[in-house]
Amino acid sequence: MDEKPVAAPSEEEIDWGGSGAGGSKNIKVTTLLKSVHTGLPNPSDAAKCSLIKGEYLYFHYGCDGQDDRGWGCGYRTVQTLASWLCHNCSLPKNHSRPVPSLPEIQQALVTMGDKAGSFSGSREWIGTFEASLVLGYFYDVPCKLVHVRGGGAELEHVAVAELHQHFEKHGSPVMMGGDRDNASKGILGVWSGDKGNYLLVLDPHYYGCQLERTELQRRGWVAWKRVSSLDQSSFYNLCMPQTITKGTRVK
Repeated sequence: MDEKPVAAPSEEEIDWGGSGAGGSKNIKVTTLLKSVHTGLPNPSDAAKCSLIKGEYLYFHYGCDGQDDRGWGCGYRTVQTLASWLCHNCSLPKNHSRPVPSLPEIQQALVTMGDKAGSFSGSREWIGTFEASLVLGYFYDVPCKLVHVRGGGAELEHVAVAELHQHFEKHGSPVMMGGDRDNASKGILGVWSGDKGNYLLVLDPHYYGCQLERTELQRRGWVAWKRVSSLDQSSFYNLCMPQTITKGTRVK
């Protein structure tokens, strides 16, 4: 009798070494869900669809025991991008390391000289520019930063075209944030068809006990969202990890 294939694990433990919850030694291991968009139906069939390639972990508010509601969404999206690099790329030996904790991210930005010493331990936000610095610092992966001015035409054409090209070439998740719409979000895919353009959005703002993948999808924490539903008066920045570079290859 043939054996049934063993399903890939849908979650993974992260050992923070006591640094995840603001340095607390009480919370060292966190279980996070993998690739939470899996099984989510596309907006329709006939379309151009470009998606993330490979696995990632879903980082969100409070997932390591630190209550970062109201300020930590950018950090969580950076952690999700970092988890993709860890799972899918052959990184230089001196840059092969686990996903950094929030304190480690802040300290890295201080060490690089981007932030003053008072930034460590603060509740200050970070955006796509800081994300590019952090991923370069920890993983030696450069990032392409794309500025998209507010307005339907820029979002529908510039952002969508850039995302299609990125997912087809690199396959890594993208961080997106803006000014009026300053809520950080992960972008896992882009869909273009007769119903318009959609982004596959991973929202880091969930806070609470771990939910099943299907429940996260039902509640919209990972969902296809119309580009036209974005704030049309906000500019947006995209941080796109460039994984096909010297010394860094997708596995």
